Amino acid sequence: MTRKEPESEALRVDKWLWHARFLKSRSLAAKLVTEGKLRINGERFTKAGKTIRPGDTLTFTLQDRVRVIKILALGTRRGPAPEAQALYEDLSPEPDIAAPKPVREPWERNRRKDKGSFNSA
Repeated sequence: MTRKEPESEALRVDKWLWHARFLKSRSLAAKLVTEGKLRINGERFTKAGKTIRPGDTLTFTLQDRVRVIKILALGTRRGPAPEAQALYEDLSPEPDIAAPKPVREPWERNRRKDKGSFNSA
């Protein structure tokens, strides 16, 4: 006889991502998973119905930032942000704030000024 696990012990990964407010809709969460952009405990999964449990680690990219999330609780609803933030611990590396800025072209007058300042020997 097979025993079905209680709903409080496991939850679909797409539903949990939506509960934890990482994505605006469950369909966007399912799309993230089915495109293979999510890892659960280091393994890539492409089925949005994959169940997760507290203690699992999720790795995915959102808005050009790698997110590493440890699941602390599953939650029962999509509540306010403080409630959603209590569902996980963020282990993500800090974003690189000091990214180099693109080099801009010098202004025309600066190029003219620089052109006359070199000695041609």
